[in-house]
Amino acid sequence: MALYDRDYAQQGAMGYEGISRNEANIVTFVKDTYKLFAASMMAGAVGAYVGVPLAGTIQGLFIPLFIVEIALLIGLHFVKHKPGINLAVMFGFVFMTGLMLAPLLARTLGLSGGGAIIGNAFAMTSVVFATMSFYAIKTTRDFTTYGKPLMIAMLVIVGFSILNIFLGNPLIAVAISGVVVVLFSIMVIFDTQNIMNGNYETPIDGALALYLDFLNIFTALLQLFGIFGGRDE
Repeated sequence: MALYDRDYAQQGAMGYEGISRNEANIVTFVKDTYKLFAASMMAGAVGAYVGVPLAGTIQGLFIPLFIVEIALLIGLHFVKHKPGINLAVMFGFVFMTGLMLAPLLARTLGLSGGGAIIGNAFAMTSVVFATMSFYAIKTTRDFTTYGKPLMIAMLVIVGFSILNIFLGNPLIAVAISGVVVVLFSIMVIFDTQNIMNGNYETPIDGALALYLDFLNIFTALLQLFGIFGGRDE
């Protein structure tokens, strides 16, 4: 059951009181979503902190750990309405994303100025995320109808990413990272407007969408900064 009623416009008999109550519920929903997003950021950071010293082991166990990560994401869909369990599974998944990011972080730290590269990537991600969120709130353009083309674009990127695993072409890797930054910047607008319009079923759905947007932008920028910033070793 959703936390708020999306069909308030059809409740004519309830008048202004019904609309006001619905608007209050949406405000509460948005606040809960961003609280969970902030908590997710912290859980992901903990996962990365724990994982960096174990980067070699995580790299060696990539496939089983990736399976666990996907299983948690799928499982979350089935338990998101169950209080307590839903948060445990959500934070378990977010922790795993941080853990899986650890090998990239460890490689970056091994570069000349690796700490600065990570800091710059995080700062740039924060700027992009905040800018796109502000634009999503202020613009009169409706991005919530962009779901299908955005999904197609994601599938294309996944396809090229898998292909480049075998090709190992650095130029393709740079191009993919650049496209990911642009795509997920648009996704921030898409997800923010969906949250504000009440198109997500639970705060967990919205928070996870925002978290994954941030994570993908950060990962892509980290790869780009690592490629260009690590050349002067």
